[in-house]
Amino acid sequence: MKLRIKGNSIRIRLTRTEVARIASEGYLEEQTSFGAQKLIYALKRVDSGTGLSAAMEGNKITMFIPSSLSNDWPANQVVGFNARMPVGDDETLYLLLEKDFVCLDHTDEDQSDNYENPNRVC
Repeated sequence: MKLRIKGNSIRIRLTRTEVARIASEGYLEEQTSFGAQKLIYALKRVDSGTGLSAAMEGNKITMFIPSSLSNDWPANQVVGFNARMPVGDDETLYLLLEKDFVCLDHTDEDQSDNYENPNRVC
């Protein structure tokens, strides 16, 4: 699970295995250690709702995905989901959850569990 935060946006990318796990088990969690402190980020399936939402409690960011979106996600061609969540007066948090594709440029990262990139030139 990859997390990207930029301004008022949060993006999570998932491998094939992680997409299958969120559909079957309903929960994924990763953490980044800063020594004595950790940043925890999680994805949790919920039974209600129609779109993505998120919350931050202490050092943990959780994005919520309705089961209506996640149940068939491993088998369908949907790349991802997005939402704009109101967080204050005229302020929103942009949420993006998507399948992770193999990079088109060279990288040392293990991408064996990523989805085939639809922009790949044969």
